[in-house]
Amino acid sequence: MNRLSNDGDSLISHLIELRSRLMRGVLALVVVFAALVPFANRLYQLLADPLLAKLPAGGQLVAIDVASPFFAPIKLAFFVALIVSMPVLLYQAWAFVAPGLYKHERRLAKPLLVSAVVLFYLGCAFAYFVMLPAVFAFLTATTPSGVAMMTDISRYLDFVLIIFLAAGMSFEMPIAVIVLVSLGVVQPAQLRASRGYVIVGIFIVAAIITPPDALSQLMLGIPMLLLYEVGIVAASAIARRKPDPATE
Repeated sequence: MNRLSNDGDSLISHLIELRSRLMRGVLALVVVFAALVPFANRLYQLLADPLLAKLPAGGQLVAIDVASPFFAPIKLAFFVALIVSMPVLLYQAWAFVAPGLYKHERRLAKPLLVSAVVLFYLGCAFAYFVMLPAVFAFLTATTPSGVAMMTDISRYLDFVLIIFLAAGMSFEMPIAVIVLVSLGVVQPAQLRASRGYVIVGIFIVAAIITPPDALSQLMLGIPMLLLYEVGIVAASAIARRKPDPATE
């Protein structure tokens, strides 16, 4: 009976801790979102610049729905708030699970979490400064004669957010490789031997998660291949000095 009581108390304390961590994460997100709302239109202007720079003189975005000029910038502000508050959200998740990890797992998880955030930010930066200008230059150059490109602001936002998320998640490739090797699911030698299949798989994934134009698929697939190789090198180094959990 005592044991059942202790188990119940432990479960309740874990649930209270989980609730506390969730509340802190949500609070951080709400605060950042509230701070960004006054600048929502400016944020959308920055997001539209890669397309507007490639349109002919006088080209502009259009709003088909009546409420689009209000909701599209607000939606973007929430997305930016989510990205900005990501370190806080991940820290709260880490603080909840860390007590149950081995010492060597905590040592590995900390740099992986930091690297995951940095790589996601790098992926978003790559999408904004490299992918979007190249994709829009290609799309505007291939627009048939006599056709004016007048993109709806909501559809443009959805298009761009897909590219941002695809690039951000794709840049997590080294983290995924390191985690798989650390868990013993695969070995670095197997990853090297499977390069041919991985190349095909990467471009299939790039075709699925990016808009349906060959340029964006290619521009996402090539960095994923390079990051896959980086992940193999990093995972090999970690595997060589992996300690025995039984000794900790």
